[in-house]
Parts: sequence; C-alpha cells; structure tokens
Amino acid sequence: MSGRDRRTPRLPLRLRRGPVAWEKQLPTWREARPGVIAGALKRASARPSGNWYVVGATRDVGPSRPLACTVAGQEVVVWRDAGGRLVAGPGVCPHLGAPLAASPVRCGTLVCHWHGLALHGGPVAGWEPLPVHDDGVLVWVRLDGVGGEDPLPAPVVPVRPSLPGAVEAVYSAVGGCEPEDVVANRLDPWHGAWFHPYSFVDLTVVHSPAGPDDEDDGFTVDVSFKLAGRVVVPVRAVFTAPEPRTVVMHITDGEGVGSVVETHATPRGPDELGRPRTLVTEAIVAASDRRGFAVARGAAPLLRPLMRVAAGRLWRDDLAYAERRWQLRSSGRFPG
Repeated sequence: MSGRDRRTPRLPLRLRRGPVAWEKQLPTWREARPGVIAGALKRASARPSGNWYVVGATRDVGPSRPLACTVAGQEVVVWRDAGGRLVAGPGVCPHLGAPLAASPVRCGTLVCHWHGLALHGGPVAGWEPLPVHDDGVLVWVRLDGVGGEDPLPAPVVPVRPSLPGAVEAVYSAVGGCEPEDVVANRLDPWHGAWFHPYSFVDLTVVHSPAGPDDEDDGFTVDVSFKLAGRVVVPVRAVFTAPEPRTVVMHITDGEGVGSVVETHATPRGPDELGRPRTLVTEAIVAASDRRGFAVARGAAPLLRPLMRVAAGRLWRDDLAYAERRWQLRSSGRFPG
C-alpha cells in the first residue's frame, strides 16, 4: 500500500475541522493484526545487534560519578578518563565485590570507595574493560557474553539529524517485561490515537509490511500531534526496527522532517520475584529547517525537561501495554 503525497505546509499548525469523540474514531483492531506485528517483531529479532546495549544518555556521564546500569544481571559502569575518552567495564570491584556505581571518579580515574583500587581504564587486578561507544546522544556497551552474536565494531545507530542543528532529549524508565514486549508495543502504531488521545489524533496507518519479502518493512503513519484544543501538527512518520532492541520513528513529511524518536530496550535482569525488568531509553532528536528553530536550539536546556515530561506521559501508558503483554505471554494466554 502506498500513501498519498503530502506537501510540507508553510505553517506547521492546523485547526481540525471538528473534534471527533474518542469513542467515534474508526476502529483499528481489524488492521492491527497480531500476525503482522508478530512478523515484524520476528524480522527485527533476526537482525544483528553486534551485542551492543544502550546503558544511558551521553549527558549522564558526569565528571565525578560513573554512569551505572545492569544489563541482563551484569553490573556495568561507564566514565570518562582524564582525556575525555569513555571507559566501561564491570560494575563490581574484583577485590571484594564493592559496587563501583557508588564510587567516585577523580581526575579520570574510578576509585573504589571500599579499599581505593584505582581503575584507569586498562586491565587491573582481574578487572577488564568492555567495548563502549558514544554516539553523541546515547552510550552503548558491548557484552558479547550476554548477546551471544558475532560482535560488531560499533552499534547499529539510526540515521539522525546533525546534532549541532538539533535539539535532543533522553528519557528512561524501567518496566516489568522483556525487550521484545517493548519492541512489540512500538511495532503496533494502530494503538496511538486510542491509547494516547491526549497526544495523537487522526491516526491512519497508510502502509504496513505485507510479509517477510516486503521490501518496505516499515509502518507508515499519518498522524497529528495534539497541542491544545483543535490545534494540531500533522506529520507522516515511518516506524522501523533496525536491530532486535530498537525501534525508530522517522518524520518523513510535515513539520520536523528528519527528526527521529528512538526507543531502545535493554534487559536489566529479574527482580526479587524473578520477573524480568527492561530499561526503556527513548531518545528524541528534533530538527527543523524553519528559521525560528534556531530559537528552540538556544532554549534547549529549557526544552529538554519538557520533552522528557511528554515522553514520560506516553511511556507510563506504553509500559503498562508492554507489561500486560509479558503477563499474557508468560501465562500462555497471549492471543498472538
């Protein structure tokens, strides 16, 4: 199915002719076929990740404390050495098991706060560094023992706008599910206007993959972002899954062409009751060729908290979706 041609309007805002009551929307359950979502999830799962996992935002790697994350039960720490180079490794001190997440960084050296073991980034006392990558927005760590794939020299980073001309923000949350449940949520665009009516209206999926041989493997959506009352911003967006734990929304028409919203799912490991935990990291990289966007870039420190609040509202709902999906799968009641 091919979508209709659309032209970017001079003004990004539109007034809806008349609001449609939530219950009067066209149902989407027939189009949201479980087999289509499951097929897209299966294809995503088969793509290589090179054993790379998102552990946090670039901005979270501060000068005095490491960035810490647990990936599939393994504690990991990341910090910058004296030259600003990223260093990553196990988050457990090899001496007596101290949590290095609670240890300070001094002049680029991570110093264990139990007995003072100094980690400069190279092997020492049984501690071995891990491959790490900073893409300018997110920090990735490669864990070959966790992923079990052939390693790649760098993660599969989606195409983004040039960062100097963009505004970026990163939101993180943890849910009681597995990464595939998060990815499945994002590969179901049909739920947007029903489940998130405070943000999305007039949503139409104009293309979805027909099968495993469909060259256009993305989901193309026409949707309006709701601002206030009847004021909306219509766009066309394409959802793709470049690797097993990532789904990317690219704005391809309308306001902010080239902007992306990336969703990355990192397994944390089980909680105290044995239930899985997944870290969701959402990176928003917004760009626009409008002259006024320079003002937005200048106000980025004020915009980032607002962007994170908006993402948090959506993810409170979407994590409930993903958690419910895991509960159904784990009990054998999942309808797909």
